[in-house]
Amino acid sequence: MDISLRELQDGDLPVFWQQLTDPELRQMAVVTRKYHYDRGHFDQHWAKVRSNPSVILRTVLADGVVAGHAAVFGPPQEREVTYAIGRAHWGRGIATAALAELIGLESVRPLHADAAADNAGSIRVPEKCGFVVTGKSRCYAQARDEEIDLVHLTLG
Repeated sequence: MDISLRELQDGDLPVFWQQLTDPELRQMAVVTRKYHYDRGHFDQHWAKVRSNPSVILRTVLADGVVAGHAAVFGPPQEREVTYAIGRAHWGRGIATAALAELIGLESVRPLHADAAADNAGSIRVPEKCGFVVTGKSRCYAQARDEEIDLVHLTLG
């Protein structure tokens, strides 16, 4: 399977909307925002992200098909990675390959990532890319309507 990243195109956004509104993806991602639930907020969010020159934003392709997105954002000492892969593409190593390529685009270190403590796969993806667990905290997870444990990972 060929996994690659490319610049985001307008036609990718309907795929991202479909993926981010998937209830199973929300449960897995845990930390959701207004843009996961409302198309107007979704459009505003993506316009803001796309216009921010400090954000590295890429569409993830699997054999030429839009599988999700990946990004690096935040100020220099707090750069964070995020990614979402559509459920139809889970379990095939796409997130790990995409994250590995994404971190190669960002020279600033450290990079940070968060994952739900009960989601071993979401912890394992950054670990395979060299991130190490550096802490834990609790946060409210709107998708689960409860407080959950978060794992913080860092790539130095």
